[in-house]
Amino acid sequence: MDLLSTIDGFSESTGRIAHVYREGLLGYRELRQQSDALAAYLLAEYDGDRSPVVVYGQKQHEMIVSFLGCVKAGHAYIPIDSYQPYERVKDIIDNSGAQIMLNIGNLDCSGSQITVINKGRYDEVIRDCRGKEPDQRYRVKKEDNFYILYTSGSTGKPKGVQITLSCLEGFLEWALKIVGAEEGKIFLNQCSYSFDVSMMVVYFSLLTGSKLFSIDREMIGNMHELFEYFKSSGINKWISTPSFVEMCIADSHFNKELLPDLRLFLFAGEILPTECVKKLYERFGDVRIVNAYGPTEATILVTAIDIDREMSEKKEPLPLGYAMDNCLISIVDDNGRLLPDGEKGEVVITGDTVSPGYINNEEMTARVFSRVSVNGALHRSYRTGDAGYLKDGVLYYYGRKDTQIKISGYRIEIEDIENNLRKLDLIENAVVLPITADGRVRYLAAVVLLNHRLEEREFKIGLLIKDQLKAWLPEYMIPRKVVIRDSFPMTVNGKIDRKKLAEELK
Repeated sequence: MDLLSTIDGFSESTGRIAHVYREGLLGYRELRQQSDALAAYLLAEYDGDRSPVVVYGQKQHEMIVSFLGCVKAGHAYIPIDSYQPYERVKDIIDNSGAQIMLNIGNLDCSGSQITVINKGRYDEVIRDCRGKEPDQRYRVKKEDNFYILYTSGSTGKPKGVQITLSCLEGFLEWALKIVGAEEGKIFLNQCSYSFDVSMMVVYFSLLTGSKLFSIDREMIGNMHELFEYFKSSGINKWISTPSFVEMCIADSHFNKELLPDLRLFLFAGEILPTECVKKLYERFGDVRIVNAYGPTEATILVTAIDIDREMSEKKEPLPLGYAMDNCLISIVDDNGRLLPDGEKGEVVITGDTVSPGYINNEEMTARVFSRVSVNGALHRSYRTGDAGYLKDGVLYYYGRKDTQIKISGYRIEIEDIENNLRKLDLIENAVVLPITADGRVRYLAAVVLLNHRLEEREFKIGLLIKDQLKAWLPEYMIPRKVVIRDSFPMTVNGKIDRKKLAEELK
């Protein structure tokens, strides 16, 4: 597979649309011309520099142009959604060593030590360099980083997962067999570009000369507007988290009449409830539903399975599926010993789509990544921290082994939020607890000790804490509920009794 050449090849088709966002259309020809122009600029201005480039924005056309322009110039890109606060962006820049930021979302970067190309300057670059063709010798190579995605880290700082071109192409070759490689389809693009499922959707669509139909957070916040937008979309393939489709299902208008061309639902990022599957079959009839699983560190997905009506009628959790080609999934105990079929343990993924590790974080990389010999050849391996078991070659999920959780597909380290809460002058100590229902995390609650008493009511103090936390964390990591305590219950070992705190919140 030659990912970039395949995408560029569709530019020869006059009028073929690559991206739809609100009222704007971006054609494949324009996508190639603009990404070539950006690549030519980067090569001319930053010759010899191959540091990653931060791309900040939401679903604008310029985001996809920037992704391709960066890799054509030999730079990995780091997508950051515009809901991320400046302090979080700064942490990512500091860790990654990025020297350039394409600021499509117009974040205030006053005082930044790197080169920030704001939207106005970006438009000038595209205009001035239009018609220039970047030398293809400088494109990212197979084992170069193609993109770097930052996820929550237990230290309070995000960690960057490196995904090479080889990892991405290996994943796409398998995954396109699952979703179908037909040309000219229309893919829903709902997930944030900071979330790896979005990378799957983008390259599924571009590799098949299809149309990417993007929606943003503002649209999702207004279901009436969103459904009106859907009416003219022609979406064939829906890829999202279960949480998003459940939000849509809550409205009775979400059905086959709204999306008559829809043929495939693919879900990833969190547990797919059987009730959700039942409702989709009721609303859409003869539709294909695929459940899939994979951590960012193994390049988006490593398992998939079709979920039929019979599976949705069973009481046990839905399976996560069969392993991808050239991928070995093992279940091990705490000592790393292989466990037999049906026995629960930690999920370990071994294969060529496993990431080389976390950028500039050797300690964390050594903790969860390794090299494993399979049939005489060494392959990268990743200990996921997910608990699960195998049954007749099918993987089943059984929760987490640590404090990491998922909300709407976003991976969150509880300690990340706690460490950032402790940065606030008002707070002496903090514990963050996931509030669950039906086996899934519904929201987060923070229990805090204050440094000094305030005369304000607890509700107003909670609002103040959440508002201050926004300077450090993205919105989806802000606890919905804040509870103020004078002290924490303790276990006999002198640790905070999280279990007791959780029971008290129910």
